[in-house]
Amino acid sequence: MRIVALAAILLTLSQSVSAAVAPNIDPRASLGVVQQWIYNYRAKPDYAHVPAAVRVLFHSQTFREPENAGIYLGFIAGAIGSNPAKAEQLVNSFFPVPPEDEWVIVRAIAYSGLPDWRNLLRKVEPKMPGRRVMVDAYLSAKLPTLSEIPLEEKKPGALDKLRAVFTKNPFKKEEKKIDMTLSYAGNQDLLDTLWGYYFATGSHQPILRIMQMLPWSKSRDTVDKLTVGSMARYTLASYAVRDADLRDFLRSELPNQPAPIKEPLAEVIEAADTVQLAAVRKDALAAVEELKTKGSDARRNVNFWGQVGVGAVALGCVSAAALGAVAVGIPCVIGGSASQGLLSFWEKQQ
Repeated sequence: MRIVALAAILLTLSQSVSAAVAPNIDPRASLGVVQQWIYNYRAKPDYAHVPAAVRVLFHSQTFREPENAGIYLGFIAGAIGSNPAKAEQLVNSFFPVPPEDEWVIVRAIAYSGLPDWRNLLRKVEPKMPGRRVMVDAYLSAKLPTLSEIPLEEKKPGALDKLRAVFTKNPFKKEEKKIDMTLSYAGNQDLLDTLWGYYFATGSHQPILRIMQMLPWSKSRDTVDKLTVGSMARYTLASYAVRDADLRDFLRSELPNQPAPIKEPLAEVIEAADTVQLAAVRKDALAAVEELKTKGSDARRNVNFWGQVGVGAVALGCVSAAALGAVAVGIPCVIGGSASQGLLSFWEKQQ
């Protein structure tokens, strides 16, 4: 369960971040300095200091809780993918890596978008013998790259359900297994990862992927979709307030998008143009309240919410929060209980 204090997060998201030039990184610098540096990286990429910044992230135990580290993982992946000619040199500069953090290097390479990422992963594998299983999983496509992760799990069709009825042994005891399927709808930290990749590269591909999640802000299907969709809409609006280039890109994409995306995207643009972030937050709160009261569209009963629990809408340090916070000197706080989620914070604002 992702444990957060979102009071600092949502308050600081609405603050303006000054357009500073990315400073040099001292390997002994604090995490806050690196957060500010990452946020400003797009304005003036400082590729030479990426290794020092990454060493600070490792030293600060930033990856101790993987679900709260998506922003940094995405940034490292983007940095690797942004310069294919120097990718191997950059990855080698990260070592030695604490054994417990070696997974970050494996996943960042797989998420980098490099055309030849498999060969790079094979080259550095000997330095991480403890992660051989994970490496093999990516090389054999058992684990997907960032671009291969679907928006949501594919639902079985009528034929699939019928086939299961006739092929399933009715006398065999059903074994319950942990569902490890990756999808953006079921893994909120992937939203952070996309933002991190954007900060490192300035590429619009992650932004287009985030835009595809916007219809979920209108969804009453599952709480996961509603949460991810609401945060996608809020982070887009929050960053677009400060980033004129991002606003222009969103505006240019508006006519090209299908109706389910166009409506919430228009709301994002209007909120960014008029700096009405509070309205976006209140609308999300109303949607959560409706889901709490009525249950999902598929299961209109109050028991649905009881099964989900308030903790299911708790979010990690979403990128806009983790990086926007440092501009006003408030670090992203992780701690407390599971009740410190999206719903519990927004309820207190009423």
